[in-house]
Amino acid sequence: MDITTNSAPSARLLDLTRLTRRAGRPFTGVDRVEKAYLDQLLTLDTPLFGLVKSAFGYVLLDRAGCAVFHKTLETGDFGPADRLSSVKRGLDPMRARAESDLRRICLDRCLPIRLSRMLRRHLPPGVHYLNVGHSNLTERVLSALRLIRDSRTAVLIHDTIPLDHPEYQRPETARSFKVFLQTATRHADLILCNSAQTQSDVLRHAAPLMPKTVVAHLGVPMPRPGTPPSGAWDGHPYFVCLGTIEPRKNHALLLDLWQDIPDAHLLICGNRGWENDAVLARLDAKPPRVHELPGLDDGQVFGLLQGSRGLLFPSLAEGYGLPPIEAAALGVPALCNDLPIYREVLGNIPVYAPASDRYLWAQEIRGLAGSDQTGHGAEKCDGQGWSPPSWDAHFKTVLTMI
Repeated sequence: MDITTNSAPSARLLDLTRLTRRAGRPFTGVDRVEKAYLDQLLTLDTPLFGLVKSAFGYVLLDRAGCAVFHKTLETGDFGPADRLSSVKRGLDPMRARAESDLRRICLDRCLPIRLSRMLRRHLPPGVHYLNVGHSNLTERVLSALRLIRDSRTAVLIHDTIPLDHPEYQRPETARSFKVFLQTATRHADLILCNSAQTQSDVLRHAAPLMPKTVVAHLGVPMPRPGTPPSGAWDGHPYFVCLGTIEPRKNHALLLDLWQDIPDAHLLICGNRGWENDAVLARLDAKPPRVHELPGLDDGQVFGLLQGSRGLLFPSLAEGYGLPPIEAAALGVPALCNDLPIYREVLGNIPVYAPASDRYLWAQEIRGLAGSDQTGHGAEKCDGQGWSPPSWDAHFKTVLTMI
């Protein structure tokens, strides 16, 4: 059956598995989306439940439990790990603490084999399940939900990069994502797509199936710059490259160029990722005027970005790409690889240069470095008066359908 605006949910069940597994870590873009859904659904009158696949089974939260979990995510004040957590060897300590908190506040919990019974005991007919974190979308979960009368499932797909660019992934990531996407396109009542580009990619991989899809750009809150960290770049022109240090983000291009960029500093703001030994070795060698700044909070990053000559974003593939949107919201120039998603969301605001054209990248960086621009917000780029996509618009589209 199609989901329509007439099929209002009796309750919503939000999957919170991803946020639980990544407890205590800096939020990625996908984490922020799952958190934004939790923020929004807690403001609505519709009954809310949360589902988490833990190391020992499943945990079900009611609205009160979701609110407590939400507050803990905001404060980072997770409680101590319980005795059960010690049974699972190798469990990340922060995840152990988060799961222990959930067991203390949950409405119910169960072993995997009893998931269907637990959900039928507590969830009303007509519940709508939302999975927006690319986690825990399994046949077990979907089978359990199908036994609840008039239940519906919506899945948000952020991108199909693991299938389109497996060279940038761990081998197991491509395999698991293929299963995830097949499960979503075959069984979800609605596929939420963060862009028209993602929608096109999903339908291409789903063929000959034609799942019901809707495009809703992700909200990007207006950045709030804080006090930036100080360093050797103070008083000099500098650029920011923002994102996990992984092959797809193409830090190698900037390192290749930087020895020929006079005077300017490069600030790499992001944690180290995977399968990127060559780039990490180059960073460990401490190249001149290149600074690795992991673990900064949003205010520090935005403070650095606001005072920079520009954001450099040579990423080779993106499903949405938050940093160029955040730069545009601050009025900071952004030099990006020419990817369709940026044209869709940002139009002509960024400066585009194909990642294969090193001469053009060097030329554009030198031009920005030699300008007299400093951190003056919207005066710095052609996006004057531009506002980023809002969560209000996103949820206005999505929550009338699921």
